[in-house]
Amino acid sequence: MFSRTVKPDKVSPSPEPEAPLDFGHMPRHIAIIMDGNRRWAKQQGWMAIRGHSVGADVTQNIIQECVDLKIGALTLYTFSTENWKRSSAEVGGLMRLITKNLRDQLPRMQRDNVQIRHIGRRDNLPDYLLRQLDECVDSTLKNSGLVLNLALNYGGRAEIADTFRKLVGKVQDGLLRAEEVTEELIGRSLYTGDLPEPDLMIRTGGEMRISNFLPWQIAYAELWITPTLWPEFQPLELRQAIRDFQFRDRRVGS
Repeated sequence: MFSRTVKPDKVSPSPEPEAPLDFGHMPRHIAIIMDGNRRWAKQQGWMAIRGHSVGADVTQNIIQECVDLKIGALTLYTFSTENWKRSSAEVGGLMRLITKNLRDQLPRMQRDNVQIRHIGRRDNLPDYLLRQLDECVDSTLKNSGLVLNLALNYGGRAEIADTFRKLVGKVQDGLLRAEEVTEELIGRSLYTGDLPEPDLMIRTGGEMRISNFLPWQIAYAELWITPTLWPEFQPLELRQAIRDFQFRDRRVGS
């Protein structure tokens, strides 16, 4: 069903699909590359935006599953800095779809105590989306349940560049000494700096790359890649990814 990127002699025994989850050993932070909407739509003979719309429904199901499983943080690769290269019709449709989903799902997020955050650059995002995004972020700021990071207009290299510019500015202003710029400080200065780094990174659609998604933060994350396209990804498969995570022998660099 899925491919691992670790060597065969490092693979722990695969769990049975029906094995119960160990709720004492859950990932604190899950990151997901939600890939395959356009390929799925093409297979159905539909326009790409239809795939994105169905994928958005799947996204809500996965968010709800993470709420039910009491996952601490979930980061979703919603729209990358590279996605601006797509057609203006597809990009415009995506911007409107994201805005509508933010508006429609806000009451549900409030009910489930979800804290919504935006990670990425605000540049180029349409004003109507930013207004809705800001409303969601501000109105859920005090929620104490799942932290939902929407990686929107996000690029991992851009994030690192933004972080270094911020730290260089502090050095130039005399607020920070160059020798104080450590790996720990850089990590804390990233968009997700107050959260645990992802323990588990899931990619749907079968591609074997991270596509500029959280390159610093997933240095020691367990990778779980499935050929399932995002519109067909179900909570049951999320649970299987978590079960597999729980069976891994995590060495974290050792």
